[in-house]
Amino acid sequence: MAANPETHDCIIVGASFAGLACAFALARRGFKVRVLEKRADACEKLRTTGIIVRDALDHIALLDELPAGLTREIPAVRLHAPNLRSVRLQSPGYYFLATDTPGVMRWLATRAQEAGAEIAYRSPFTAARRLRGGWDLSAQGRCRFLVGADGARSAVAKALGLGLNQRLLHGIEYEYRLAPHGPRLQEPDALQCFVDRDLAPGYIAWLLQGVDHLQAGLARREQRPARALKPAMLRFLTRIVAMVPLAGHKPEAVRAGPIPCGGPVWPLSTCRALLVGDAAGLVSPLTGGGIHTALHYGLAAGHAVADFLEGRSLVPAGQLVQSYPRFRAKRMLRLAFDRLQSDWMFNALLSTRFMRHLARRIYFHR
Repeated sequence: MAANPETHDCIIVGASFAGLACAFALARRGFKVRVLEKRADACEKLRTTGIIVRDALDHIALLDELPAGLTREIPAVRLHAPNLRSVRLQSPGYYFLATDTPGVMRWLATRAQEAGAEIAYRSPFTAARRLRGGWDLSAQGRCRFLVGADGARSAVAKALGLGLNQRLLHGIEYEYRLAPHGPRLQEPDALQCFVDRDLAPGYIAWLLQGVDHLQAGLARREQRPARALKPAMLRFLTRIVAMVPLAGHKPEAVRAGPIPCGGPVWPLSTCRALLVGDAAGLVSPLTGGGIHTALHYGLAAGHAVADFLEGRSLVPAGQLVQSYPRFRAKRMLRLAFDRLQSDWMFNALLSTRFMRHLARRIYFHR
């Protein structure tokens, strides 16, 4: 392919956790990288609660430089039954990081740009045409390799005939600014999780006191999320009014969007193109957590593509996607939860040793 200003070594669609990690890795290796993002900024219209698990901090060196002011440690989980009885769960040495998610996304975008990646905002992906030695994205330029990191309903996957996420949860979250006289949790060091089939069939509702916001949300297995999410959220706020009076406060921001829960899609790659992050279904089917896998496999994808472009590897996509997690046990637990979720059973079992043991294994990655 002839070198010209519109030709890139790699074009990545989506300034997501996975997309920016991939761009950072490739740019650090000296490649010309362009990230296409349809939003005006990487922190705009976020769809994640922004919790980073301890495992990500242990295994992803990129996070070593994450500014301390963007995070707050949460060492415990309080799990609530439908009747609002609860147990507190902890694991020695384990904690979650609640984050200023917009701030983390700005930081990650800045790291990618400092490494040499270009981020083209307000640049939606429209189509890709196969070329000898790469892809033609029309006005967006040409590239030798294409990476789709554009979310649960990936436009790249549709355009290239790759796998699409079929099983989805739909989430909504309200953010309330923490103010001196505003609402706060009585137990700010715990992630509050609520199991309730009426409010959140197939998943949970939650409360979290983050860096500078109180976050209240839920996710549901839902065919028509636009009709169901807001009424369910209002019922949730009413249920927890004795714990934290949010019903009379207007949220500063609302996040909403689909959460893949079916495991990796298939196929995940084609010649000189692959999917990462939510587009690839790399989200825990059980907990809905995807930031750890997005960063881990985003970085891995960047290095695999770099090895291919340097001639060190012949089939980077095939080798990389074989290493993607299959979530077999979590998919089985997801199926069981979908079919067997019972409020009366959870009310009865919450305080048992078995339930506490199972919950610790799920929440603390044991």
